[in-house]
Parts: sequence; C-alpha cells; structure tokens
Amino acid sequence: MSAPAALPAAATPWRHDLKIAALLGVVSALAVAALVPYLAQLMPDKFAKLPVPLSVVIAAQSIQALVLIGLMSLAGLRMGHRVGLGAPLLQRWINREPLAVALRPLQAVLLGIAAALAVVALAAAIDPLLPPMLHPPAKAGAGQSAFNGFLASFYGGIAEELQLRLFLMTLVVWLVAVLRKAAPSPRVYWTAIAIAALLFGAGHLPAAHQVWGLDAIVVVRTVLLNSIAGVAFGWLYWKRGLEMAILAHFCADIVLHVLAPLLANGAQA
Repeated sequence: MSAPAALPAAATPWRHDLKIAALLGVVSALAVAALVPYLAQLMPDKFAKLPVPLSVVIAAQSIQALVLIGLMSLAGLRMGHRVGLGAPLLQRWINREPLAVALRPLQAVLLGIAAALAVVALAAAIDPLLPPMLHPPAKAGAGQSAFNGFLASFYGGIAEELQLRLFLMTLVVWLVAVLRKAAPSPRVYWTAIAIAALLFGAGHLPAAHQVWGLDAIVVVRTVLLNSIAGVAFGWLYWKRGLEMAILAHFCADIVLHVLAPLLANGAQA
C-alpha cells in the first residue's frame, strides 16, 4: 500500500478497528494452539518435563495470544491509517470500506513460494557447516511430520505477521511520520521492512538454539534465511496489505514445513 500524500488523522472509527482486532486476536489464539504439536516434535525433551498438564499450557498460551496480539493488532490498525498500512480486505469485508489497494493474491502466493525456495537453496549451502544437532527432532512418519508442519504454518502466517508486520513495521513507519510531521518516504518503509525482517530472523534463534546451540554459523543461518522471507512479506504488507503478507507467509511455510518434510521422508523410504 502506498503512503498517502500527507499525514492524515485516523478517520476510521475505533469500533471498526476493534472488530478486526478482536477477530485477529481469536485466530491468533487458535494459531498458537495449532503450533504445539510442531513444537513438541521439535523439542520432545522439554515437553516431557512440563510441570503442568499440556492442556493448561495450551490454554494459557492461547489466552495470552488473544490478549496481547489482539492489542498489538488494534494498535497497528490505528497507526496504519495514518501511514497507508493496514488490512484492506478485512476492512472491506467487515466494515464495508472501499478497497484501497490492488490485492493480487497470485503475486503473494508466488512470492511466498519463491521466498521459501530461496531459503531451501541457501540452507542447502549453509547446513553442511552447522554443528551436530543437540536435540534431534523426534522421529515421525512423513504424514505426521507434514501435518504438524501444516498446523504450524497457521502460526507463522497469522501470529507472526500480526506481530512483525501489522504492529512492528507499522510502528516504525508511524514513529518516523509523527516525528517528521510528514508522510513517510519509500526509504522509511524499506527501513521498517528491514528492521522487522531482522527481528523476524532473530525471533527464530531460540528454536535454533534448542537444535544446534548458538555458535556464529547458526546465528547467521537463522537470521539470514528468515530475513530473506521477512523482506518479501514486508514488501507485500506495504504494497498489497496485511492479508497478502499473511497469504505469502502461509504459502512459504507450507513449502518449508509440509512439502519439504514429505519429500525428505519420501527420499529416505
């Protein structure tokens, strides 16, 4: 979505954004619950030592996501009105507002797949340099592994995009616009895209630490690979809206967490 010519006030009523933020909070809570089987497969030792029942952990994490990501979504929507960012398709569906951007879902799908293939290619070049795994994932059949990856893809596509793009990227652009009292330039959007992408990569370091530990090559691999995808998603958020960034992220995760495990397990069969 392009930046407006001037920095306007947020004319959209609060109740419109509240409805969308509530919906996004609910789907984020469901996405968090869907992520658990993938995490259990990735870190079986930790899940075996949980001090409380797994159902309690899932409920607590889901409620936390409902509240925190819901509030982050509300803040992102309110700030986004002033800098040309937001969720145009949801505004159209829920609040009957005019569609202010060309969505181009096929472009989002293709860009998400291309980002995933770039990650796979770079991983193939870097992975031989990685140290031995500290905690190898639990063995599973292809169907189980792919299904867990499918469930996890909803968390990546929804929860991560709401936090990194709708909230964080919008916050960076909005802060610059408010400080300068003018509409942000393309350079500001690209800076926000880069910041969100780097933090997106850094956010995957805890999972990488569980698998390999954190030496230099693990850090570089984790941040670089995820940042490449993050730049693609950030560009889509800017030019096409939140929904297309979510679609691209989901498609990328399907390639990485569903198709890749299926192909790997098929090759081993």
